[in-house]
Amino acid sequence: MEKNTTSSSRYGQQGQPHRLQAALISLQTIAYKETHRYMRIWVQTLVPPAIIMTLYFVIFGALIGERIGPMEGYSYMEYIAPGIIMLSIITNSYNNVVSSFFGAKFQRHIEELIVSPTPNLVILLGYVSGGVGRGLCTGAIVTLIALMFTSLPVHNWAITLSVVVLTSILFSIGGLINAIFAKKFDDIAIIPTFVLTPLTYLGGVFYSISLLPEFWQNVSLANPILYMVNAFRFGILGSSDVHILLSYAMMIAFILALGGLALYLLNKGTGLRA
Repeated sequence: MEKNTTSSSRYGQQGQPHRLQAALISLQTIAYKETHRYMRIWVQTLVPPAIIMTLYFVIFGALIGERIGPMEGYSYMEYIAPGIIMLSIITNSYNNVVSSFFGAKFQRHIEELIVSPTPNLVILLGYVSGGVGRGLCTGAIVTLIALMFTSLPVHNWAITLSVVVLTSILFSIGGLINAIFAKKFDDIAIIPTFVLTPLTYLGGVFYSISLLPEFWQNVSLANPILYMVNAFRFGILGSSDVHILLSYAMMIAFILALGGLALYLLNKGTGLRA
């Protein structure tokens, strides 16, 4: 009897590492699939954002920027470059996950993943890793394009890189939540069109909120994207309309809130089970 108890205890101790190893293999598999997905069609996923952001630099920076003049002590091109880079990161992180996860729902192979022993947290992390990867790749490409138009003297590398990663994580989770609730392909375009785009353009990408009347400055502070854009701008230029610690607090709070919501929806099976 004593031998059986010892043997059972030893089996339980060995079972935990095996489950952890299986979860890591599942995470690696999903992350590889998501990375291979956007890299395989890089002409559709990485080239278009580069072209669009180049047009932003040409039109807003080179043509209109000369008439606007300096802003916050920097040339207009320097000032908007961090915002345009962040715009590409936000858009591509979100779009990668929402299209991939909804595609899996539409083709009904997401059901195989759900009924497998793979923990929902691993599923969430796997899809988010794909969105973060595409966001970082797009951000790097747009940064290289920005350097063709202006110089970017990085003020703080740690802040710059951490803000990019946190922003990519946040909008990747947002894309997953959108995909969970979406019932048709048109539904995955509602949030980017009517919510994400207005918030991004009103988030201080092309201007400083100090130029606005006091009332609209206070209204702008309710826009979460404002904190991400300004945190990234602070990392590169050392200039921000909001306190950097407040920006980090907002990003982390939104990641925890949306991450918890996404995990709850996956556990409940919302939009995934008939």
